[in-house]
Amino acid sequence: MQLWKPLVHFFLLVIFCLVSISVFAQKEDYIQSLSHQNKWVDSVFRKMNRKKKIAQLFFIRAHTNRGQAYEDSVGKIIKDEQPGGLVFFQGGPVRQAEIINKYQKLVKVPLLVAMDGEWGVGMRLDSTISYPYQMTLGAIQDNSLVYKMGQQIAYDFKRLGMHMNLAPDMDINNNPNNPVINFRSFGDNKYNVAAKGIAYMKGMQSSGLLTTAKHFPGHGDTNVDSHLELPLLPFSRHRLDSLEEYPFREAIKAGISGVMIAHMAIPALDTTKNLPSTLSRRIVTGNLKDSLGFKGLVVSDAMEMKAVVKDFPDGEADVKAFLAGNDIIELSENSARAIKKIRKAVRKREVTIEEFNSRVKNVLAAKYWTGLNYYHETSTAHLVEDLNRSAAKDLVQQLSDGAVTVLKGDAATLQLDPFQKTAIVSIGVTGSTVFQRELVKWYTNSTLFQVGKNAPEQELKALLDVLQPYQQVYVSINDTRLRPASKLDYSEEVKSFIGELAAHRNTVITVFANAYAIAGLPGIEKSGALVACYQMTDELQRSAVKAITRQIKPTGRLPVTINLFFPTGLRSAL
Repeated sequence: MQLWKPLVHFFLLVIFCLVSISVFAQKEDYIQSLSHQNKWVDSVFRKMNRKKKIAQLFFIRAHTNRGQAYEDSVGKIIKDEQPGGLVFFQGGPVRQAEIINKYQKLVKVPLLVAMDGEWGVGMRLDSTISYPYQMTLGAIQDNSLVYKMGQQIAYDFKRLGMHMNLAPDMDINNNPNNPVINFRSFGDNKYNVAAKGIAYMKGMQSSGLLTTAKHFPGHGDTNVDSHLELPLLPFSRHRLDSLEEYPFREAIKAGISGVMIAHMAIPALDTTKNLPSTLSRRIVTGNLKDSLGFKGLVVSDAMEMKAVVKDFPDGEADVKAFLAGNDIIELSENSARAIKKIRKAVRKREVTIEEFNSRVKNVLAAKYWTGLNYYHETSTAHLVEDLNRSAAKDLVQQLSDGAVTVLKGDAATLQLDPFQKTAIVSIGVTGSTVFQRELVKWYTNSTLFQVGKNAPEQELKALLDVLQPYQQVYVSINDTRLRPASKLDYSEEVKSFIGELAAHRNTVITVFANAYAIAGLPGIEKSGALVACYQMTDELQRSAVKAITRQIKPTGRLPVTINLFFPTGLRSAL
Protein backbone atom coordinates (compact mmCIF):
# COMPACT_ATOMS: atom_id res chain seq x y z
CA MET A 1 0.00 0.00 0.00
CA GLN A 2 2.94 2.35 0.76
CA LEU A 3 4.02 2.16 -2.89
CA TRP A 4 0.67 3.55 -4.04
CA LYS A 5 0.77 6.69 -1.88
CA PRO A 6 3.11 8.76 -4.11
CA LEU A 7 1.12 7.74 -7.19
CA VAL A 8 -2.20 8.63 -5.59
CA HIS A 9 -0.81 11.97 -4.44
CA PHE A 10 0.47 12.70 -7.97
CA PHE A 11 -2.94 12.03 -9.55
CA LEU A 12 -4.71 14.14 -6.90
CA LEU A 13 -2.33 17.01 -7.64
CA VAL A 14 -3.00 16.72 -11.39
CA ILE A 15 -6.76 16.64 -10.81
CA PHE A 16 -6.55 19.70 -8.52
CA CYS A 17 -4.65 21.66 -11.19
CA LEU A 18 -7.02 20.63 -14.00
CA VAL A 19 -10.15 21.37 -11.98
CA SER A 20 -8.81 24.77 -10.89
CA ILE A 21 -7.89 25.74 -14.44
CA SER A 22 -11.21 24.49 -15.81
CA VAL A 23 -13.31 26.27 -13.20
CA PHE A 24 -11.56 29.61 -13.50
CA ALA A 25 -11.34 29.43 -17.29
CA GLN A 26 -15.13 29.58 -17.32
CA LYS A 27 -15.52 32.04 -14.47
CA GLU A 28 -15.96 35.76 -15.08
CA ASP A 29 -13.12 37.94 -13.86
CA TYR A 30 -13.31 40.00 -10.70
CA ILE A 31 -14.06 43.28 -12.49
CA GLN A 32 -16.98 41.69 -14.35
CA SER A 33 -18.31 40.24 -11.11
CA LEU A 34 -18.72 43.72 -9.64
CA SER A 35 -21.52 44.51 -12.08
CA HIS A 36 -23.82 41.95 -10.42
CA GLN A 37 -25.53 42.11 -7.07
CA ASN A 38 -23.99 39.56 -4.72
CA LYS A 39 -26.20 38.05 -2.04
CA TRP A 40 -23.28 36.78 0.05
CA VAL A 41 -21.61 40.20 0.00
CA ASP A 42 -24.86 41.95 0.93
CA SER A 43 -25.55 39.47 3.73
CA VAL A 44 -22.09 39.82 5.28
CA PHE A 45 -22.15 43.61 4.88
CA ARG A 46 -25.48 43.96 6.69
CA LYS A 47 -24.19 42.08 9.74
CA MET A 48 -21.26 44.46 10.26
CA ASN A 49 -21.21 47.63 12.29
CA ARG A 50 -19.31 50.62 10.93
CA LYS A 51 -16.11 49.82 12.81
CA LYS A 52 -16.00 46.29 11.37
CA LYS A 53 -16.70 47.64 7.87
CA ILE A 54 -13.74 50.04 8.12
CA ALA A 55 -11.56 47.19 9.40
CA GLN A 56 -12.23 45.31 6.16
CA LEU A 57 -10.14 47.93 4.34
CA PHE A 58 -7.03 47.17 6.42
CA PHE A 59 -4.40 44.55 5.58
CA ILE A 60 -1.82 43.96 8.31
CA ARG A 61 1.75 42.61 8.24
CA ALA A 62 2.52 38.98 9.05
CA HIS A 63 5.72 36.89 9.17
CA THR A 64 6.54 33.31 10.05
CA ASN A 65 10.22 33.86 10.86
CA ARG A 66 9.92 36.13 13.91
CA GLY A 67 9.05 33.66 16.64
CA GLN A 68 6.06 32.83 18.80
CA ALA A 69 5.73 36.20 20.53
CA TYR A 70 5.42 38.01 17.20
CA GLU A 71 2.97 35.40 15.89
CA ASP A 72 0.81 35.81 18.99
CA SER A 73 0.87 39.62 18.80
CA VAL A 74 -0.42 39.52 15.22
CA GLY A 75 -3.06 37.00 16.28
CA LYS A 76 -4.25 39.37 19.01
CA ILE A 77 -4.62 42.22 16.50
CA ILE A 78 -6.58 39.96 14.17
CA LYS A 79 -8.90 38.81 16.94
CA ASP A 80 -9.46 42.30 18.33
CA GLU A 81 -9.76 44.28 15.09
CA GLN A 82 -11.12 41.74 12.58
CA PRO A 83 -9.16 43.22 9.63
CA GLY A 84 -9.89 42.52 5.99
CA GLY A 85 -6.65 40.78 5.24
CA LEU A 86 -2.99 40.01 5.76
CA VAL A 87 0.20 40.64 3.81
CA PHE A 88 2.82 37.97 4.44
CA PHE A 89 6.56 38.52 4.30
CA GLN A 90 9.55 36.27 5.07
CA GLY A 91 9.14 32.77 6.38
CA GLY A 92 8.63 29.17 5.36
CA PRO A 93 5.78 27.51 3.43
CA VAL A 94 4.59 24.98 6.01
CA ARG A 95 4.80 27.49 8.86
CA GLN A 96 2.88 30.00 6.76
CA ALA A 97 0.10 27.58 5.80
CA GLU A 98 -0.28 26.57 9.45
CA ILE A 99 -0.41 30.13 10.70
CA ILE A 100 -2.92 31.14 8.01
CA ASN A 101 -5.16 28.32 9.23
CA LYS A 102 -4.71 29.57 12.79
CA TYR A 103 -5.41 33.21 11.95
CA GLN A 104 -8.48 32.37 9.85
CA LYS A 105 -10.08 30.80 12.94
CA LEU A 106 -9.87 34.17 14.72
CA VAL A 107 -12.15 36.08 12.32
CA LYS A 108 -15.84 36.05 11.51
CA VAL A 109 -15.25 37.04 7.86
CA PRO A 110 -12.37 35.11 6.26
CA LEU A 111 -9.15 37.05 5.72
CA LEU A 112 -7.98 37.89 2.21
CA VAL A 113 -4.33 36.83 2.25
CA ALA A 114 -1.78 38.58 0.05
CA MET A 115 1.96 38.53 -0.57
CA ASP A 116 4.52 40.18 -2.82
CA GLY A 117 5.29 37.42 -5.31
CA GLU A 118 6.77 39.29 -8.26
CA TRP A 119 8.96 36.28 -9.02
CA GLY A 120 6.74 33.78 -7.23
CA VAL A 121 6.42 32.74 -3.61
CA GLY A 122 10.21 32.32 -3.54
CA MET A 123 10.40 36.11 -3.25
CA ARG A 124 9.41 35.67 0.41
CA LEU A 125 9.51 32.00 1.37
CA ASP A 126 12.31 29.49 1.75
CA SER A 127 12.08 25.99 0.27
CA THR A 128 10.06 27.24 -2.72
CA ILE A 129 10.65 28.08 -6.38
CA SER A 130 11.69 31.51 -7.61
CA TYR A 131 10.92 32.39 -11.21
CA PRO A 132 13.18 34.80 -13.12
CA TYR A 133 13.12 38.48 -12.20
CA GLN A 134 10.91 40.66 -14.36
CA MET A 135 13.86 42.25 -16.18
CA THR A 136 14.95 38.74 -17.18
CA LEU A 137 11.42 38.00 -18.38
CA GLY A 138 11.51 41.25 -20.35
CA ALA A 139 14.05 39.64 -22.71
CA ILE A 140 11.76 36.72 -23.59
CA GLN A 141 9.91 36.87 -26.91
CA ASP A 142 7.29 34.20 -26.21
CA ASN A 143 4.77 35.83 -23.87
CA SER A 144 2.82 32.58 -23.58
CA LEU A 145 5.62 31.40 -21.27
CA VAL A 146 4.98 34.40 -19.01
CA TYR A 147 1.25 33.52 -19.03
CA LYS A 148 2.09 29.95 -17.99
CA MET A 149 4.30 31.33 -15.22
CA GLY A 150 1.31 33.30 -13.95
CA GLN A 151 -0.73 30.09 -13.81
CA GLN A 152 1.98 28.24 -11.91
CA ILE A 153 2.40 31.09 -9.42
CA ALA A 154 -1.36 31.20 -8.90
CA TYR A 155 -1.29 27.51 -8.04
CA ASP A 156 1.43 28.12 -5.44
CA PHE A 157 -0.47 31.01 -3.83
CA LYS A 158 -3.71 29.06 -3.62
CA ARG A 159 -1.96 25.93 -2.40
CA LEU A 160 -0.60 28.01 0.49
CA GLY A 161 -4.03 29.46 1.32
CA MET A 162 -3.40 32.88 -0.29
CA HIS A 163 -5.65 34.83 -2.63
CA MET A 164 -3.85 37.93 -3.91
CA ASN A 165 -0.47 38.57 -5.47
CA LEU A 166 0.85 42.11 -5.13
CA ALA A 167 2.23 41.82 -8.66
CA PRO A 168 3.05 42.37 -11.48
CA ASP A 169 5.35 45.37 -11.34
CA MET A 170 4.31 47.49 -14.35
CA ASP A 171 6.74 50.35 -13.86
CA ILE A 172 8.79 51.34 -16.89
CA ASN A 173 12.37 51.36 -15.65
CA ASN A 174 13.87 54.15 -17.76
CA ASN A 175 16.30 55.21 -15.03
CA PRO A 176 19.28 52.81 -14.73
CA ASN A 177 20.03 54.19 -11.25
CA ASN A 178 16.56 53.49 -9.88
CA PRO A 179 17.24 52.08 -6.40
CA VAL A 180 13.87 50.48 -5.78
CA ILE A 181 12.44 49.20 -9.10
CA ASN A 182 15.25 48.40 -11.56
CA PHE A 183 15.40 44.60 -12.13
CA ARG A 184 11.81 44.33 -10.84
CA SER A 185 10.62 45.96 -14.08
CA PHE A 186 10.15 44.24 -17.44
CA GLY A 187 12.30 47.00 -18.97
CA ASP A 188 12.23 50.48 -20.44
CA ASN A 189 9.94 49.84 -23.45
CA LYS A 190 6.35 50.67 -22.56
CA TYR A 191 4.87 48.22 -25.06
CA ASN A 192 6.97 45.32 -23.78
CA VAL A 193 6.21 46.21 -20.15
CA ALA A 194 2.48 46.29 -20.89
CA ALA A 195 2.46 43.05 -22.89
CA LYS A 196 4.50 41.12 -20.33
CA GLY A 197 2.54 42.48 -17.38
CA ILE A 198 -0.79 41.61 -18.99
CA ALA A 199 0.36 38.09 -19.91
CA TYR A 200 1.51 37.55 -16.33
CA MET A 201 -1.67 38.90 -14.73
CA LYS A 202 -3.95 36.99 -17.12
CA GLY A 203 -2.18 33.77 -16.24
CA MET A 204 -2.76 34.42 -12.55
CA GLN A 205 -6.34 35.64 -12.88
CA SER A 206 -7.31 32.75 -15.16
CA SER A 207 -6.40 30.48 -12.27
CA GLY A 208 -8.40 32.39 -9.66
CA LEU A 209 -5.78 34.69 -8.14
CA LEU A 210 -6.28 38.42 -7.60
CA THR A 211 -3.50 40.57 -9.04
CA THR A 212 -2.14 44.06 -8.43
CA ALA A 213 -0.35 46.22 -11.01
CA LYS A 214 2.13 48.49 -9.30
CA HIS A 215 3.23 51.27 -8.65
CA PHE A 216 0.72 53.66 -10.26
CA PRO A 217 1.24 56.02 -12.02
CA GLY A 218 4.80 54.72 -12.51
CA HIS A 219 7.85 54.45 -10.25
CA GLY A 220 10.41 53.67 -12.96
CA ASP A 221 12.08 57.05 -13.43
CA THR A 222 12.99 57.86 -9.84
CA ASN A 223 16.34 57.90 -8.05
CA VAL A 224 14.92 57.88 -4.52
CA ASP A 225 13.76 54.83 -2.55
CA SER A 226 10.25 55.57 -1.28
CA HIS A 227 10.91 53.31 1.71
CA LEU A 228 13.21 56.10 2.92
CA GLU A 229 12.14 59.39 1.31
CA LEU A 230 9.38 60.84 -0.88
CA PRO A 231 10.44 60.63 -4.56
CA LEU A 232 9.55 63.47 -6.93
CA LEU A 233 8.12 62.71 -10.35
CA PRO A 234 8.62 66.11 -12.05
CA PHE A 235 7.30 65.28 -15.51
CA SER A 236 4.52 66.91 -17.52
CA ARG A 237 1.00 65.54 -17.70
CA HIS A 238 1.60 64.67 -21.36
CA ARG A 239 4.71 62.66 -20.48
CA LEU A 240 2.88 60.80 -17.70
CA ASP A 241 -0.10 60.04 -19.93
CA SER A 242 1.99 58.84 -22.86
CA LEU A 243 4.69 56.92 -20.98
CA GLU A 244 4.38 56.10 -17.27
CA GLU A 245 0.64 55.43 -17.27
CA TYR A 246 0.58 53.45 -20.52
CA PRO A 247 1.07 49.94 -19.04
CA PHE A 248 -1.50 50.62 -16.32
CA ARG A 249 -4.03 51.92 -18.83
CA GLU A 250 -3.58 48.79 -20.95
CA ALA A 251 -3.81 46.50 -17.92
CA ILE A 252 -7.06 48.19 -16.87
CA LYS A 253 -8.47 47.60 -20.35
CA ALA A 254 -7.40 43.95 -20.04
CA GLY A 255 -9.33 43.55 -16.77
CA ILE A 256 -6.70 43.63 -14.05
CA SER A 257 -8.27 43.21 -10.61
CA GLY A 258 -6.06 45.58 -8.60
CA VAL A 259 -3.76 48.59 -8.86
CA MET A 260 -1.27 49.69 -6.20
CA ILE A 261 -0.60 53.40 -5.73
CA ALA A 262 2.99 54.60 -5.37
CA HIS A 263 4.21 57.03 -2.71
CA MET A 264 5.45 59.88 -4.93
CA ALA A 265 5.04 63.65 -5.21
CA ILE A 266 3.64 64.33 -8.69
CA PRO A 267 3.06 68.09 -9.25
CA ALA A 268 1.56 67.56 -12.73
CA LEU A 269 -1.30 65.60 -11.14
CA ASP A 270 -1.55 67.30 -7.73
CA THR A 271 0.27 70.54 -6.86
CA THR A 272 -0.08 70.07 -3.09
CA LYS A 273 3.47 70.26 -1.73
CA ASN A 274 4.96 67.04 -0.36
CA LEU A 275 1.71 65.14 -0.81
CA PRO A 276 2.33 61.47 -1.67
CA SER A 277 0.20 60.21 -4.55
CA THR A 278 -1.28 57.61 -2.20
CA LEU A 279 -2.90 60.41 -0.20
CA SER A 280 -4.10 62.44 -3.19
CA ARG A 281 -7.78 62.24 -4.09
CA ARG A 282 -6.99 63.92 -7.40
CA ILE A 283 -4.69 61.02 -8.29
CA VAL A 284 -6.43 58.02 -6.68
CA THR A 285 -10.03 58.94 -7.44
CA GLY A 286 -9.77 61.67 -10.06
CA ASN A 287 -7.08 60.12 -12.23
CA LEU A 288 -7.18 56.36 -11.67
CA LYS A 289 -10.85 55.77 -10.92
CA ASP A 290 -12.56 58.54 -12.89
CA SER A 291 -10.26 59.32 -15.82
CA LEU A 292 -8.95 55.80 -16.44
CA GLY A 293 -12.20 54.15 -15.38
CA PHE A 294 -10.64 51.62 -13.03
CA LYS A 295 -13.34 49.73 -11.11
CA GLY A 296 -11.21 47.22 -9.21
CA LEU A 297 -9.31 47.25 -5.93
CA VAL A 298 -7.07 50.27 -5.32
CA VAL A 299 -4.31 49.21 -2.94
CA SER A 300 -2.04 51.63 -1.11
CA ASP A 301 1.66 50.93 -1.03
CA ALA A 302 2.87 50.12 2.49
CA MET A 303 1.64 52.86 4.81
CA GLU A 304 4.60 52.37 7.16
CA MET A 305 7.08 53.67 4.56
CA LYS A 306 8.94 56.89 5.35
CA ALA A 307 7.75 58.55 2.12
CA VAL A 308 4.20 58.66 3.47
CA VAL A 309 4.48 58.91 7.28
CA LYS A 310 7.29 61.47 7.47
CA ASP A 311 4.98 64.46 6.85
CA PHE A 312 1.73 62.77 7.94
CA PRO A 313 2.39 61.10 11.31
CA ASP A 314 0.13 59.67 14.01
CA GLY A 315 -2.40 58.06 11.67
CA GLU A 316 -2.99 61.14 9.55
CA ALA A 317 -1.58 59.29 6.52
CA ASP A 318 -4.11 56.46 6.95
CA VAL A 319 -7.04 58.85 7.06
CA LYS A 320 -5.82 60.70 3.99
CA ALA A 321 -5.30 57.42 2.13
CA PHE A 322 -8.88 56.47 2.94
CA LEU A 323 -10.26 59.85 1.86
CA ALA A 324 -8.19 59.71 -1.33
CA GLY A 325 -10.07 56.59 -2.40
CA ASN A 326 -7.86 53.60 -1.56
CA ASP A 327 -9.89 50.42 -1.10
CA ILE A 328 -7.14 48.55 0.75
CA ILE A 329 -4.88 50.33 3.24
CA GLU A 330 -1.83 48.16 3.50
CA LEU A 331 0.47 47.89 6.53
CA SER A 332 -0.65 50.78 8.68
CA GLU A 333 1.72 51.68 11.52
CA ASN A 334 -1.23 51.35 13.91
CA SER A 335 -4.43 49.96 12.42
CA ALA A 336 -6.49 50.35 15.61
CA ARG A 337 -5.69 54.07 15.72
CA ALA A 338 -6.37 54.42 12.00
CA ILE A 339 -9.75 52.66 12.19
CA LYS A 340 -10.80 54.98 15.01
CA LYS A 341 -9.80 58.10 13.05
CA ILE A 342 -11.45 56.92 9.84
CA ARG A 343 -14.62 56.10 11.73
CA LYS A 344 -14.70 59.73 12.85
CA ALA A 345 -14.16 60.93 9.24
CA VAL A 346 -17.04 58.77 8.01
CA ARG A 347 -19.30 60.05 10.79
CA LYS A 348 -18.46 63.63 9.72
CA ARG A 349 -19.38 62.71 6.11
CA GLU A 350 -15.90 63.52 4.79
CA VAL A 351 -16.65 60.80 2.27
CA THR A 352 -20.14 59.87 1.10
CA ILE A 353 -21.81 56.85 2.68
CA GLU A 354 -22.43 55.47 -0.82
CA GLU A 355 -18.73 55.57 -1.68
CA PHE A 356 -17.72 54.11 1.67
CA ASN A 357 -20.20 51.25 1.35
CA SER A 358 -19.11 50.54 -2.22
CA ARG A 359 -15.46 50.22 -1.23
CA VAL A 360 -16.21 47.83 1.62
CA LYS A 361 -18.37 45.74 -0.70
CA ASN A 362 -15.57 45.64 -3.29
CA VAL A 363 -13.29 44.01 -0.71
CA LEU A 364 -16.02 41.53 0.24
CA ALA A 365 -16.64 40.83 -3.45
CA ALA A 366 -12.94 40.01 -3.83
CA LYS A 367 -13.31 37.50 -1.01
CA TYR A 368 -16.30 35.95 -2.72
CA TRP A 369 -14.51 35.79 -6.09
CA THR A 370 -11.58 33.89 -4.53
CA GLY A 371 -13.92 31.37 -2.88
CA LEU A 372 -13.75 32.63 0.69
CA ASN A 373 -17.53 32.38 0.98
CA TYR A 374 -16.78 28.64 1.35
CA TYR A 375 -13.53 28.84 3.28
CA HIS A 376 -11.64 25.64 4.04
CA GLU A 377 -8.32 25.01 5.74
CA THR A 378 -5.10 24.59 3.81
CA SER A 379 -3.64 21.10 3.91
CA THR A 380 0.06 20.96 4.80
CA ALA A 381 0.44 17.36 3.59
CA HIS A 382 3.04 17.18 0.78
CA LEU A 383 3.07 20.99 0.70
CA VAL A 384 6.78 21.51 0.02
CA GLU A 385 6.69 18.74 -2.57
CA ASP A 386 3.73 20.35 -4.33
CA LEU A 387 5.44 23.74 -4.39
CA ASN A 388 8.55 22.19 -5.95
CA ARG A 389 6.80 20.13 -8.62
CA SER A 390 8.58 19.16 -11.83
CA ALA A 391 6.29 21.18 -14.10
CA ALA A 392 7.23 24.40 -12.32
CA LYS A 393 10.96 23.64 -12.41
CA ASP A 394 10.75 22.81 -16.11
CA LEU A 395 9.03 26.13 -16.78
CA VAL A 396 11.77 28.04 -14.94
CA GLN A 397 14.29 26.41 -17.28
CA GLN A 398 12.16 27.24 -20.34
CA LEU A 399 11.91 30.87 -19.26
CA SER A 400 15.66 30.97 -18.69
CA ASP A 401 16.36 29.48 -22.11
CA GLY A 402 14.17 32.15 -23.70
CA ALA A 403 15.91 35.02 -21.93
CA VAL A 404 19.48 34.41 -23.16
CA THR A 405 20.47 37.46 -25.20
CA VAL A 406 23.53 37.59 -27.46
CA LEU A 407 24.59 41.23 -27.52
CA LYS A 408 27.60 40.66 -29.73
CA GLY A 409 28.81 37.77 -31.85
CA ASP A 410 27.51 35.00 -34.06
CA ALA A 411 27.49 31.22 -33.96
CA ALA A 412 31.19 31.01 -34.87
CA THR A 413 32.40 33.49 -32.25
CA LEU A 414 30.09 32.05 -29.59
CA GLN A 415 30.91 28.36 -29.99
CA LEU A 416 34.68 28.12 -30.09
CA ASP A 417 36.73 25.04 -31.03
CA PRO A 418 36.06 22.33 -28.41
CA PHE A 419 39.49 20.75 -29.05
CA GLN A 420 41.57 23.86 -28.43
CA LYS A 421 43.21 24.69 -25.11
CA THR A 422 40.48 26.60 -23.26
CA ALA A 423 40.34 28.67 -20.09
CA ILE A 424 36.99 28.96 -18.32
CA VAL A 425 37.11 31.91 -15.92
CA SER A 426 34.37 32.79 -13.44
CA ILE A 427 34.60 36.24 -11.83
CA GLY A 428 32.99 37.42 -8.59
CA VAL A 429 32.99 33.96 -7.00
CA THR A 430 35.20 31.89 -4.72
CA GLY A 431 34.34 28.43 -6.05
CA SER A 432 33.44 26.74 -9.33
CA THR A 433 30.13 27.72 -10.91
CA VAL A 434 27.38 25.78 -12.67
CA PHE A 435 28.44 27.55 -15.86
CA GLN A 436 31.96 26.16 -15.54
CA ARG A 437 30.87 22.65 -14.59
CA GLU A 438 28.45 22.47 -17.52
CA LEU A 439 30.79 24.02 -20.08
CA VAL A 440 33.75 21.77 -19.17
CA LYS A 441 31.68 18.80 -20.36
CA TRP A 442 31.95 20.23 -23.88
CA TYR A 443 35.45 21.68 -23.62
CA THR A 444 37.43 18.82 -22.12
CA ASN A 445 40.82 20.41 -22.87
CA SER A 446 40.12 23.21 -20.42
CA THR A 447 41.18 24.67 -17.09
CA LEU A 448 38.88 26.38 -14.58
CA PHE A 449 39.79 29.64 -12.86
CA GLN A 450 37.95 31.69 -10.22
CA VAL A 451 38.51 35.39 -9.53
CA GLY A 452 37.14 37.04 -6.39
CA LYS A 453 35.34 40.37 -6.73
CA ASN A 454 38.10 42.08 -4.73
CA ALA A 455 41.08 40.08 -5.98
CA PRO A 456 44.39 41.97 -5.46
CA GLU A 457 46.04 43.62 -8.44
CA GLN A 458 49.15 41.40 -8.32
CA GLU A 459 46.99 38.27 -8.46
CA LEU A 460 45.10 39.64 -11.49
CA LYS A 461 48.31 40.49 -13.36
CA ALA A 462 49.68 37.04 -12.67
CA LEU A 463 46.49 35.44 -13.98
CA LEU A 464 46.66 37.47 -17.21
CA ASP A 465 50.13 36.05 -17.76
CA VAL A 466 48.88 32.53 -17.07
CA LEU A 467 46.07 32.96 -19.61
CA GLN A 468 48.30 34.18 -22.43
CA PRO A 469 49.03 30.70 -23.86
CA TYR A 470 45.36 29.74 -23.92
CA GLN A 471 43.88 29.80 -27.41
CA GLN A 472 40.39 30.72 -26.22
CA VAL A 473 38.75 32.00 -23.05
CA TYR A 474 35.18 31.72 -21.74
CA VAL A 475 34.40 34.23 -19.01
CA SER A 476 31.38 34.45 -16.71
CA ILE A 477 30.69 37.61 -14.71
CA ASN A 478 28.62 36.80 -11.64
CA ASP A 479 26.62 38.89 -9.21
CA THR A 480 26.16 36.71 -6.13
CA ARG A 481 24.08 39.29 -4.25
CA LEU A 482 20.46 38.47 -3.49
CA ARG A 483 19.30 41.49 -5.52
CA PRO A 484 21.32 42.31 -8.68
CA ALA A 485 21.88 46.08 -8.51
CA SER A 486 22.74 48.14 -11.60
CA LYS A 487 26.40 48.43 -10.55
CA LEU A 488 28.60 45.48 -9.67
CA ASP A 489 30.26 45.49 -6.27
CA TYR A 490 33.63 44.60 -7.85
CA SER A 491 36.84 46.48 -7.14
CA GLU A 492 38.13 48.84 -9.85
CA GLU A 493 41.08 46.49 -10.36
CA VAL A 494 38.76 43.56 -11.15
CA LYS A 495 36.72 45.72 -13.54
CA SER A 496 39.92 46.71 -15.37
CA PHE A 497 40.92 43.05 -15.46
CA ILE A 498 37.66 42.25 -17.27
CA GLY A 499 38.43 44.89 -19.90
CA GLU A 500 41.90 43.42 -20.47
CA LEU A 501 40.46 39.92 -20.62
CA ALA A 502 37.91 41.03 -23.24
CA ALA A 503 40.78 42.06 -25.52
CA HIS A 504 42.25 38.55 -25.37
CA ARG A 505 41.91 36.64 -28.63
CA ASN A 506 38.81 34.44 -28.87
CA THR A 507 37.09 35.63 -25.68
CA VAL A 508 33.42 34.98 -24.96
CA ILE A 509 31.91 36.80 -21.96
CA THR A 510 28.59 35.88 -20.35
CA VAL A 511 27.10 38.23 -17.77
CA PHE A 512 25.01 36.71 -14.98
CA ALA A 513 24.18 40.10 -13.49
CA ASN A 514 21.91 43.10 -14.00
CA ALA A 515 22.15 44.17 -17.65
CA TYR A 516 22.87 47.75 -16.57
CA ALA A 517 26.06 46.50 -14.91
CA ILE A 518 27.61 46.04 -18.36
CA ALA A 519 27.83 49.83 -18.70
CA GLY A 520 30.22 49.90 -15.75
CA LEU A 521 32.69 47.53 -17.43
CA PRO A 522 34.58 49.60 -20.03
CA GLY A 523 36.23 47.50 -22.73
CA ILE A 524 33.83 44.57 -22.37
CA GLU A 525 32.46 45.39 -25.84
CA LYS A 526 35.82 44.30 -27.33
CA SER A 527 35.14 40.64 -26.57
CA GLY A 528 34.52 38.32 -29.50
CA ALA A 529 31.05 37.51 -28.15
CA LEU A 530 29.00 38.95 -25.30
CA VAL A 531 25.95 37.31 -23.76
CA ALA A 532 23.47 38.86 -21.28
CA CYS A 533 21.79 36.51 -18.82
CA TYR A 534 20.51 39.14 -16.33
CA GLN A 535 20.89 37.26 -13.01
CA MET A 536 22.86 34.45 -11.46
CA THR A 537 20.75 31.31 -11.26
CA ASP A 538 21.60 27.69 -11.97
CA GLU A 539 19.00 27.63 -14.74
CA LEU A 540 20.40 30.66 -16.56
CA GLN A 541 23.92 29.27 -16.31
CA ARG A 542 22.70 26.08 -17.95
CA SER A 543 20.85 28.11 -20.57
CA ALA A 544 24.01 30.05 -21.43
CA VAL A 545 25.93 26.83 -21.98
CA LYS A 546 23.09 25.49 -24.11
CA ALA A 547 23.26 28.64 -26.26
CA ILE A 548 27.06 28.45 -26.58
CA THR A 549 26.94 24.79 -27.59
CA ARG A 550 23.99 25.31 -30.00
CA GLN A 551 21.55 23.17 -28.04
CA ILE A 552 19.20 26.15 -28.17
CA LYS A 553 19.03 29.18 -30.42
CA PRO A 554 19.25 32.32 -28.25
CA THR A 555 16.23 34.51 -28.98
CA GLY A 556 16.28 37.07 -26.16
CA ARG A 557 16.07 40.81 -26.81
CA LEU A 558 17.65 43.40 -24.56
CA PRO A 559 14.81 44.90 -22.45
CA VAL A 560 16.73 48.06 -21.44
CA THR A 561 19.28 50.40 -22.97
CA ILE A 562 22.72 49.82 -21.48
CA ASN A 563 24.72 52.37 -23.49
CA LEU A 564 25.33 53.39 -27.11
CA PHE A 565 26.75 49.96 -27.91
CA PHE A 566 23.75 48.06 -26.54
CA PRO A 567 20.31 49.70 -27.00
CA THR A 568 16.85 48.40 -26.05
CA GLY A 569 15.62 45.72 -28.43
CA LEU A 570 19.08 44.48 -29.44
CA ARG A 571 18.91 40.81 -30.26
CA SER A 572 21.08 37.94 -31.36
CA ALA A 573 22.25 37.76 -34.96
CA LEU A 574 22.42 33.97 -34.79
